[in-house]
Amino acid sequence: MVIAIDGPAGAGKSTVARAAAERLGFTYLDTGAMYRAVALAVQENGGEPAAVAEAAQIELGDRVLLDGRDVTEAIRTPAISEASSQVSADIGVRMALVRKQRELLREGDWVAEGRDIGTVVWPDAKVKIFLTASPEARAQRRAEELGADYETVLAQQIQRDYRDERRHHSPLVPANDAVPVDTTELDLEDVLGQIMTLVVEAKEIEA
Repeated sequence: MVIAIDGPAGAGKSTVARAAAERLGFTYLDTGAMYRAVALAVQENGGEPAAVAEAAQIELGDRVLLDGRDVTEAIRTPAISEASSQVSADIGVRMALVRKQRELLREGDWVAEGRDIGTVVWPDAKVKIFLTASPEARAQRRAEELGADYETVLAQQIQRDYRDERRHHSPLVPANDAVPVDTTELDLEDVLGQIMTLVVEAKEIEA
């Protein structure tokens, strides 16, 4: 079974997806980390982003490895966040990483989070959730996570949302059958409760 959790930056995707995977005994797939790793590789070594994405060996787990090197912290800086949004708009990068993601999701049970899991990467996901929150709440969470200035994060986030929502290939939009969950006023347990209900319902339909 694949559970797809999509949404914009700061909506809580990583926290929710990781917790849901742990509770269900599924494997967690952080697709955003893959784009960040490519952005880091391009920033460090140059090259055509699509070619870099195709060649990169990215391993995901408790730590993120890029060509065997631990880049878990390096890919979480504000600069790499901005760069990853730019490289993710490259259709060649997206095609390369979507292929890698589909290979992973073919077998086993997964909670996959990103911006186009339910629409592009795995449209047959049994459960699709679109997490969102108010721009102010999302910016505050990101600022606290990064130890960055709130106003700066908010401005960057507005630019990123605009770019992600309007890119030609795989824009950030909810799948038609995704369940919207606004996390602005919800805590983690509230969100997980909704997800667990959807998973139980999906399993009953499958049975």
